[in-house]
Amino acid sequence: MADGAKVPGRKREHGQEQEREQERRQDSGPARDSAPDVHRGLARDVERELSRVVRGRVDLGVTARALTTMDASNYRRVPLGVVAPRDADDVAAVLAVCRTYGVPVVPRGGGTSIAGQATGTGIVLDFTRYMRSVVSVDAAARTAVVQPGVVLDTLRDAAAPHGLTFGPDPSTHSRCTLGGMIGNNACGSHSVRWGTTADNIRDLTVVGAQGNVHHLSQGWQNSTSPVGLREFVIRHLSALRTGYPQDLPRRISGYAMDALLPERGADLARAFCGSEGTLGVVTQATVRLVEVPPARALAVLGYPDESAAAEAAPGLLPYRPLTVEGMAADLVRVRGDVGLPRGGAWLFVETGGVTEAEALARAQELARAGDALEATVVSDPAGMRALWRIREDAAGTATRMPDGTEAWPGWEDCAVPPTQLGVYMREFRSLLSSYGLRGTPYGHFGDGCIHVRIDFDLLTPAGIGRFRAFSEDLADLVVAHGGSLSGEHGDGQARAELLPKMYGDELVGLFGQFKDLWDPDGILNPGVLARPARLDENLRFEALPKRPVDVEFGYPHDGGDFAAAVRRCVGVAKCRTDRGSSRSDVMCPSFRATGEEEHSTRGRARLLHEMLAGEVVTDGWRSEEVRDALDLCLSCKGCRSDCPVGVDMATYKAEFLHHHYEGRRRPASHYALGRLPEWLRAAAPLARPLNAAARVRPLAALAKRLAGIAPERALPPLAPRTLVGELRKRRVPSAAAVVLWPDTFTNHLSPEVGHAALRVLSEAGVEAEVPAGRVCCGLTYVSTGQLDRAKAVLAHTLDAMEPYLGEAGRRPVVVLEPSCAATLRTDLPELLPADPRAALLSSAVRTFAEALEECAPEWTPPRLDRPVAGQTHCHQHAVLGDAADRRLREKAGLTGELSGGCCGLAGNFGFERGHWEVSVACAEDQLLPAVRSAPPGTEVLADGYSCRTQLAQLAGRRARHLAVVLAEGLEGEG
Repeated sequence: MADGAKVPGRKREHGQEQEREQERRQDSGPARDSAPDVHRGLARDVERELSRVVRGRVDLGVTARALTTMDASNYRRVPLGVVAPRDADDVAAVLAVCRTYGVPVVPRGGGTSIAGQATGTGIVLDFTRYMRSVVSVDAAARTAVVQPGVVLDTLRDAAAPHGLTFGPDPSTHSRCTLGGMIGNNACGSHSVRWGTTADNIRDLTVVGAQGNVHHLSQGWQNSTSPVGLREFVIRHLSALRTGYPQDLPRRISGYAMDALLPERGADLARAFCGSEGTLGVVTQATVRLVEVPPARALAVLGYPDESAAAEAAPGLLPYRPLTVEGMAADLVRVRGDVGLPRGGAWLFVETGGVTEAEALARAQELARAGDALEATVVSDPAGMRALWRIREDAAGTATRMPDGTEAWPGWEDCAVPPTQLGVYMREFRSLLSSYGLRGTPYGHFGDGCIHVRIDFDLLTPAGIGRFRAFSEDLADLVVAHGGSLSGEHGDGQARAELLPKMYGDELVGLFGQFKDLWDPDGILNPGVLARPARLDENLRFEALPKRPVDVEFGYPHDGGDFAAAVRRCVGVAKCRTDRGSSRSDVMCPSFRATGEEEHSTRGRARLLHEMLAGEVVTDGWRSEEVRDALDLCLSCKGCRSDCPVGVDMATYKAEFLHHHYEGRRRPASHYALGRLPEWLRAAAPLARPLNAAARVRPLAALAKRLAGIAPERALPPLAPRTLVGELRKRRVPSAAAVVLWPDTFTNHLSPEVGHAALRVLSEAGVEAEVPAGRVCCGLTYVSTGQLDRAKAVLAHTLDAMEPYLGEAGRRPVVVLEPSCAATLRTDLPELLPADPRAALLSSAVRTFAEALEECAPEWTPPRLDRPVAGQTHCHQHAVLGDAADRRLREKAGLTGELSGGCCGLAGNFGFERGHWEVSVACAEDQLLPAVRSAPPGTEVLADGYSCRTQLAQLAGRRARHLAVVLAEGLEGEG
């Protein structure tokens, strides 16, 4: 997607739009903090020179630096700034300036590297902004020309119409870039069939550290290389021929200098792959494409443990499968039961064929040949997707042990010859146990490569010492089995210090000479791979506070520690999926709208990390940079479910806003929209005249300006009569089975939803009553960070609900508005953890469909027989789940799927001034296209008031709550 297709960030009420901010930074130099690695005056000089010669974006401000201190590793290095080059000339210009001032340069793609090689102390080159195009696809030659910032899935989408794909496919395929894959020699689950990235590169265009352009291909005659490189190879032929382990498909560690041997065709492009940005900067690549099998099937084989699975893997390779992946039971327990065959570990063996029958037959043959405890074959796409999602999420999921303990990379991807893997796994488990450590192995068993996150203590000196000792012993174990310290992600800082154990001092010495030929000034990614930093230096946690900070939420899954909650983000960047990609996740709508890292869940977590560290973001809770990044967070809670480690940015945002505005004046919208329940209660008796006044444009414009509401928004009408007002006139059932929660939106804005729900519940034989006292979930106070007021409101609510929560009177509480249900289920017990009534009310909450299923399981809804379109509410997706809704719709004959994504209104967010463009872009991502493309007669469903409002205001479509649709069906039957 072209850069211009992204929606710009908000023109903020609190500050300037991004372009003005950029100009201010260029005029005034770096923002308030001091540059720790380069003198501030030098930083100003570098910024001035870069701004003069670079056409792309130059940013040495606080936000840009904070966003790039870390990748997905254990390491943190604070950069001087970030440059997004527009083309190769910009890259050369950056290198020239940095060479003049002695400033390091670090190329960076998606920032998902696991060994620390995408971090650095100088200028970070961000290729994801401009240099991210698929230049061409040649179907006949089966090649594609790409820029380094192109995301792998973008290349695969471009090749797919030709029946082709790029073979290597890391689990981060939706956000990793080709430049990063080349730098790390990435592999993925299909490498047993299609090899590593190096196996799939034809030629590269590289800008060298001294500004000269190298064209790298196979053969010296077809390449231009650094002066003296050919002579270096000739001089060290013996060491290059004997120093590398053989028969190891996943040897990623070190420089691949042996690819330059004459008998290997002097493949300069292959030798460059895996150099981790230390030799030159890729500006264009020609990659090889492979044919996609028209049909696939998956054989799932169960074994007693992962060692038995590892021993079985080599025997499957002669059948030429597409993948042979291994997964242990301790990881699967984190994800839940997905119908795997009996066993303590599994091999996922994918096969391909021209037809589905052929793929299925091959999978069945493998299932018989695998000598498993039990095997099953999955051929339906949904079943295969469910299984593969476990594998793809493992890089994040494995960062938490089943008991919630943190686990970290560092020894993420060692590889041994496949025939050695079973023995190696047993000895690896024994070594873990001897150190009192735990890990969850999984990975590419067919290639002898396993991934594992280990519960290292990286917070204390004793724990770090144990981390180092274990690393040294594990390196010895890997080498003893003829393996590679890195089998996929590169050495970076995590393992490069230990390369002499694998290669010996002589060959590692040649690594330094090899780098010097390419980068004589040593400015390209210093401290990585060649002459590396120590593996226990620059750990990301060193800068965090040693004691928990005072916070309002309980953070029960993080021991009450806000820093531990922020540490959940390990940087795998699943939140960075581009807009328009086909997926059902919600996370992260604001990034999908703007394309800015600071608007991703990862970016916001990075800023909060740096806020706690206090080195780059120096003003703590008062930080304007953190506030501005969180400003476009819709509080959709999508990350709570879609992030593999359950980052809950909506909660972090509420926490931050509480502290940021403590004792200070808030934005107008916080007083108007954040305290909406109070305003609506006061306005209820005047609903009719207020509705009339809202139709007078000057009056409406004035009201919106005073309230901080977007001028593009229409003010929603108030209900002439509230739901509670009507219901309290009726006779209360003597033995009501459930309590109907009169949320603010249903009560004051859409009471017809409440009446419809009561009608349906009554027809199902479920009588309901509303609470006698005034209740509120506190949602609007929470979303605007008014947590003191939220706690007071919730405490009052618990008092009012106490008669319904005792042992004798406890009954389900039916909440019709998904956002209110989610607030009661999650925020309530986390804000009032000491009040036992909070847990009781939280556990009593039911959605409308859940209540019907629980209280009237035999009831048959009216048969409606029509297709549906619309959206599952974000909070329902993230917190509540929609399984009961799906079953209810199916029983009613409402067919089809509701779209994923976010409506973009999200309560107060879409109404706030400055959020209009992003709100519309979020709706246009998935919801509005799904509704527009729906055939005539389709029922548009939206249980959330915000979703219904957004559809009405942007698409002119009337969406309805499922309760309203069912109630209408009952009337039709009558």
